[in-house]
Formats: sequence, C-alpha cells, structure tokens
Amino acid sequence: MGLNNPYVLEHMEALFGKGRAEQISASVLNKRPVQREQIIVEELCQSLKRYGSRYVLPFGFKNENGKRTSHHLIFVSKHFRGYEIMKEIMAKESSNNNQGVPSLEYNPADFLPQQSLLAQLYRPFEDLSEEILGAFQGKSLTLEDIYHTHSVDKPYIRKNYKDVMSSLFEDGLIDAVSPNGKPPRKGTFSDKTIATIPNKNDK
Repeated sequence: MGLNNPYVLEHMEALFGKGRAEQISASVLNKRPVQREQIIVEELCQSLKRYGSRYVLPFGFKNENGKRTSHHLIFVSKHFRGYEIMKEIMAKESSNNNQGVPSLEYNPADFLPQQSLLAQLYRPFEDLSEEILGAFQGKSLTLEDIYHTHSVDKPYIRKNYKDVMSSLFEDGLIDAVSPNGKPPRKGTFSDKTIATIPNKNDK
C-alpha cells in the first residue's frame, strides 16, 4: 500500500532505490494479491543485494488457513557463516520439505507459493545432482568449495550436498578422494573430500 502513498515515498525510495518504487508500483497494477506480494519480495531482496548485502534469505509466514501471508522475515548478512547458520535455523522451522530440502516457509496449511524471486528456493532435491554436474563439470573441488559456491540463493543445506555427492560417487558419476587419499566410505562425504566432476562429453 505504501508504494502509492506520497506520504511515505521517501521510505519507499530508501527501500527500493530512487525511482524504482514508481516502477514497482506500475508493475503490480492489475496483479492478483499473491502476485503483488511476489514482486515486492523479489524487489526488496534484490534491493538489499544492490546495497551490498551478498547474502539475503527470506522466510515467509502464512496465516492459519494458509491462504494469506502474515509476514516475511528477511535475513541479511555480508558473511557466509551467518547466512549458513540462519538457513539451518529456517530449515528446522520450515513447515514442509521436499526430499529433505526445506521450504524455507512456515505455513500451517502447507501451502507453498510460487514466488518468482524465490523460485530457486523451491526446487526439488533431484535438481541438485544435475546442477552440480552441470555447474562444476571438468573441475576438481572439495565439498566445502562446492557448498560455499553453489548454496547461495538456494534452499539446500550442507547435509543435502553431502548426501548428493555421496550418491553421485556411489553411482559412478563423479570421482572422489578423501583427505587420507582413499575413496570415501559408502554413505559418507566429508567437507575436505575432493570431487572430480567429468565433462559431459566424458561420460
């Protein structure tokens, strides 16, 4: 409502950037409430990034019947460690998860919105395997490096990466060497284990 209120224009421009509030106001015209909400959350998170906050993590709260949003909590940090800790907390408080990947939302009715900005935060677990194989093909990195590089703006937590990397290794889709120079044991994949992801043409 503040987007079209001249009395709070100064605050809207502080949030979204000068001139940007007017553009957002135009973009939400004739949109359904859930679409307007999605656009505004998207723009707010992107604005925080433009102000220099590398790590932005939203968490939505629905009302009891799951039909309307109560509020959004948006965590902001310049450091990955703070981002990681908060994502773990939000994962535990999420009301739903898909194959171990948290929804990063508390919804008593388990209603999951399709927010454009947060589309990356609602992707199923199977996508993680394909993303890793595609993003890191031809490279050798530790699980820690993959996790730090890939997990930002995505719902996956450290355990998801350990499970996926272990599965990829056991399926013969990647090579891996533990710090002791031996292959990782079944069902395990330490942060320091080095994974070699082949080029697509090599398989």
